[in-house]
Amino acid sequence: MTLRDELLKPIWHAFTALDVDKSGKVSKSQLKVLSHNLCTVLKIPHDPVALEEHFKDDDEGPVSNQGYMPYLNKFILDKATDNFDRQDFHKMCWTLSSRKNLEQNHLFISNDDAFKIWCIFNFLSEDRYPLIIVTEEIEYLLRKLTDAMGGSWVEERFEDYKLKLNSKRQCLLVWELISLVGSGHFSKGMDHQTLSMGINEVYQELILDVLKQGYMMKKGHKRKNWTERWFVLQPTLLSYYTCEDLTEKKGDIILDQNCFVEPLQDKDGKKCLFIIKCSDKSFEINASDKKKKQEWIQAVQTCIQQQRLGLLSPHREARLRRRELRQRQRVEEDDLSKRMRRLQASNESKQKQLEDMRMKMEEAAAKATLEELRRKKNQSDLQDRYRMDLEREKMVRQQMEEQVAQKSSELEQYLQRVRELEELYHRLEESLEDERQAKQDEEAARKLQTRLLEQEAAKRAELEQIYLQQQRTLSQTEAEKEELRAEQLAKEREFQAATQLLERLESERHGALEQYQEVSRKLERAANKTKTWKDKVAKQEGLVRLIQPGHKGPQRITNWGPASFSDMELDLRKKSWQESKNQGAQAQ
Repeated sequence: MTLRDELLKPIWHAFTALDVDKSGKVSKSQLKVLSHNLCTVLKIPHDPVALEEHFKDDDEGPVSNQGYMPYLNKFILDKATDNFDRQDFHKMCWTLSSRKNLEQNHLFISNDDAFKIWCIFNFLSEDRYPLIIVTEEIEYLLRKLTDAMGGSWVEERFEDYKLKLNSKRQCLLVWELISLVGSGHFSKGMDHQTLSMGINEVYQELILDVLKQGYMMKKGHKRKNWTERWFVLQPTLLSYYTCEDLTEKKGDIILDQNCFVEPLQDKDGKKCLFIIKCSDKSFEINASDKKKKQEWIQAVQTCIQQQRLGLLSPHREARLRRRELRQRQRVEEDDLSKRMRRLQASNESKQKQLEDMRMKMEEAAAKATLEELRRKKNQSDLQDRYRMDLEREKMVRQQMEEQVAQKSSELEQYLQRVRELEELYHRLEESLEDERQAKQDEEAARKLQTRLLEQEAAKRAELEQIYLQQQRTLSQTEAEKEELRAEQLAKEREFQAATQLLERLESERHGALEQYQEVSRKLERAANKTKTWKDKVAKQEGLVRLIQPGHKGPQRITNWGPASFSDMELDLRKKSWQESKNQGAQAQ
């Protein structure tokens, strides 16, 4: 497993935990916090502008896993090195994911033990997402845990659980694995402390690469005194501490290709001595007994040999071998299914051949029957017509009998062939039975497809939510239309009021016009009276003489006397009076 794959699995758990509604997307604010925490624990310089620049073309909505991966690869994983604390990195990702998914109340293990199982799951899980652990790795982990607790492995119990597991699916998620170990189903009879110690031992071996640990005596380089130390063996180094709580580290013995280990003769009262020789110095160590001495020498020698061969730690090599074996099994299963399909096609072809042979046999039997009838008819005809040729008929009959005997022998051979084909048919039926078993395996795959369809149904439900939002928007639009109708009705009422006002003004205008006509008639009557009076005066011209200034043309006589106003001035006064009257009517 490369460093990128090792980091990507815990990050996937953290990203999935941030996806609260299980839509496959996380908000950019949460991704900013996650990216900052990753850069902090991985000791990478954090660029807060990089995330905004990366998603500047997609400012709306949350970000999917596929959308976050290019940023994660470019700005975090490509810059990651081995100079960070893996424990802090796993703790950060565990904290994010456990808050949402871990149910501590139903478990018999502590949160720290659940964290260790989570790390072991990431180590043993398959390199595909979503992360799962297959039954072979589950059995490997449970066997390791049982051996670490000093218990005995019960094969029947795991086989029963495996049958229940296969009825659903052949794998577990990380929280299902934690629930399985934490429920104590495979650790019955063990107390919580024993289970916790077993989990810790498996965690140290698989995750921390601790191959062996224990107390031994070490000889000092300066004072040459013997001191008891707690030794921890890893693939590339042997560390020693003051005690087993690993709080105070005293030093490391770097194991490389140039190191070697060998036993020593007894001296200084020490009877279980061995020495580790490195390129710069040597280390004399004394074990508690000869068995422990041999175990430590063998373990250190194995680490040095692994370094020389360029191999990984033993459990990592075993994990690679198990994965290669599963891959080969998948390839063999695919080949077997292909052979079964070819066998089925061959079986169908042979069945068709058998059917053709059966039809040919029926046709031959029908032809033989017709031939026999024809022969009997010909025989009767020959007996009636050719009694004299009886001897020749006998000879013909003998020939026909010989032919029938030959046909019988051929028929017997044909029946023998049919029996052989029936045996072949039985064998083909057995092959079909094997094919039915293969179809049952295919049914399990169809169940997986059903689960994918359920996920699609969940997405369809999300689309229905979007449709409901659209319906609400349409209802708001209808409400706005109702408001517009109300405004239109108000404007129509105002228009009716204005129309009524205009009608009233029109009636007032007619009244004013009638008044004007009345005034005109009065003026005309007044003018007629004045003219009559003028005529009377003219008749009495000798007594009274009117003084008429101005031109000789006809003069308009008004209430102020003749020629007081000209026709133009009178028209202007009339027009001004009419305008003032109309303005007064409009004001009313």
